Parts: sequence; structure tokens; C-alpha cells
Amino acid sequence: MALSFAQKEIIVAEVAEVAKGAHSAVGAEYRGLTVEQMTRLRVEARKAGVYVRVVKNTLARRALQDTDFACMSEGLTGPLVLAFSREDPGSAARVMEAFAKDHNKVEVRLVALGGKLLDPSELGNLAKMPTRDQAISLLMAVMKAPVQKLAATINEVPGKLVRTIAAIRDAKEAA
Repeated sequence: MALSFAQKEIIVAEVAEVAKGAHSAVGAEYRGLTVEQMTRLRVEARKAGVYVRVVKNTLARRALQDTDFACMSEGLTGPLVLAFSREDPGSAARVMEAFAKDHNKVEVRLVALGGKLLDPSELGNLAKMPTRDQAISLLMAVMKAPVQKLAATINEVPGKLVRTIAAIRDAKEAA
């Protein structure tokens, strides 16, 4: 079914709005997937805070034109599903990587992060990036470590004194 000009404008505006607020994007060829499998992909993506959309390539080029993902324009050929990470940079990569493991017909062709087009082999590295909560947790652990070590070192002085006195007491009791 052909789209009217107004419908095309709405699609372009929607994808452009999502792309402007997204951290990263992944484009994958989905040729050979069933409707049920695509629905499963959309459900998993929604759970992870990832916007997934199948858009005609010409409309996608227009939508990505003034965004950080304009670098993807040349690679928009063939049937592609676009996934945009809205919450953290690695979420779209995690969803697409997990889905591609289960479905060998999915081929990741485009990966973009921060206005740069990455090689599709970088998908695994992008997927390993921590979420916001994990990054905060790692930062807190790094900030807490010196204080914790200082407290343990300061606590060691009286502890050593107590152990020395206990050893002297045990030596006098034994004699």
C-alpha cells in the first residue's frame, strides 16, 4: 500500500525526533524473518527502551539528514530495520546482538555512535558498554576504594596493638 505525502512527512518527523535524542543506532537487514519474529524483536526492544522501526530508505535518509546519524545515509540500502538507543548507548546493540544470535537471517550492517559510523564488527563492543546504573555503580566503587583502604589502614594500628598485647598475655600465662 502506497503512503500519502502526509503519512511520509509524519514518519520522517517521528524518526528524526527519535534520532535527535538517541545515543546510538543500529541498522540490520531483516530479510527472511516472519512477522512473528519481527514482533518478538519489537517487544524485546520496547522492554530495553529501544525504538525500532522499518522505514523506507529514502524516508530514513531524510529523517537522519540533520542528526548525528547522517553518516548512516550511504549504507541505507535494502530492507533494513533501524534501532535507536534512547536510554543508554549500548541498549540497541544489546537487543540486536541477542536477536541476531537466535536468528541467523538478521545481519547487522550499520552501527553508529556519537556521529561516527562504526564497523558492524564493533556491535559486540558497543553492546558491552555499561548501562547508566552500572556506570554509576562502577564510578562509586572507584570513588569509595581509597576511603575504604584508608579506613582499613588506620584501623590496623589499634588492631595490631591489641594483637601484640594478647600475644604478651598469652606468653605470660604460658610461663
